Amino acid sequence: MRLTRRNFLIGGGAAAATLACTGVALAQRPQAFRGATSIEVEARPISRLSTTDPDRSRFGALMFRSGVDLRSRIPAFGGFSGLWRSANGQDIIALADNAQLLKARVETSDGRLSGLSGPVLSPLILSNGVPLRRSRYYDTESFALAGNAAFVGIERNHAVIRFERSGTGSIIRGVPIPVPKEMKDLPSNGGLEALGVAPQRSPLGGALVGLAEGGSGFILTGPRQGTFQMVLSGGYDVTDLAFLPDGDAVILERRFSLFGGFGCRLRRIEASALRPGARVDGDILYESEASHQIDNMEGLAVHREADAIVLSLISDDNFSSLQKTLLLEFALPG
Repeated sequence: MRLTRRNFLIGGGAAAATLACTGVALAQRPQAFRGATSIEVEARPISRLSTTDPDRSRFGALMFRSGVDLRSRIPAFGGFSGLWRSANGQDIIALADNAQLLKARVETSDGRLSGLSGPVLSPLILSNGVPLRRSRYYDTESFALAGNAAFVGIERNHAVIRFERSGTGSIIRGVPIPVPKEMKDLPSNGGLEALGVAPQRSPLGGALVGLAEGGSGFILTGPRQGTFQMVLSGGYDVTDLAFLPDGDAVILERRFSLFGGFGCRLRRIEASALRPGARVDGDILYESEASHQIDNMEGLAVHREADAIVLSLISDDNFSSLQKTLLLEFALPG
């Protein structure tokens, strides 16, 4: 992540901007717990996305379903940059920037999000027993889970760590996987913000795909490995990606200005466009407006319910009391 609201919220004004441009950390992130720890999380419902048009439910190609504002007294809660949701929508895993995972059951009321039950924060640990937070892989920014494999993208010391998923659902024994030199050469604070695993039946055949916030793309596994470039526009940077059942990808993008605050956009990329050497662009599914209840939206997950595809978004509050951890749901018909 380059210059973001975090730098202004923590440091303020010109001093924060100067430090951010030099890549100097302004404050330490809260330490991850040493082991799996149950926490309490309060949820405040969000029934309308637009504060000025409360009866509106359609936004671009998407239908807003519901959302919750999640809060906890635990300092280590927050900073979520990656998101996974189970096929039935009942379980979530959110990756925090301080090398830990939030696991919880999704609670609903009358078909709307109402909160989380059984939330647990767990540290990520390498196969040698060293916690990720105390290794050079401490800056965790992206997350993907497929079958018994979970992948975590690392910024600054650019890497992808592959974890195993045990029979009890624990994410264990992290080991770095090979990555191309082009990924190693990314700017220190501009690494992999997005990871996704393509469906087996898609042209990429189950490959792991990563995107840096500046649009550099990487097909990291499978027979079609290589790099591609995401076309950026409107001041947006990439923050996550997730694959639809048909193999198309949805890209989550974020922009920020000191006076305009955060903006959020979702674009759909055709499956056939994701190939080595390509310049990739896509249609806009949704773009936020000033009246929309969003924050620094960084995590995206996809699952199917009946005749709709559900897109879930989570925000990174940068461990700041001036921001929010929001979990939002949209439906993509068809």
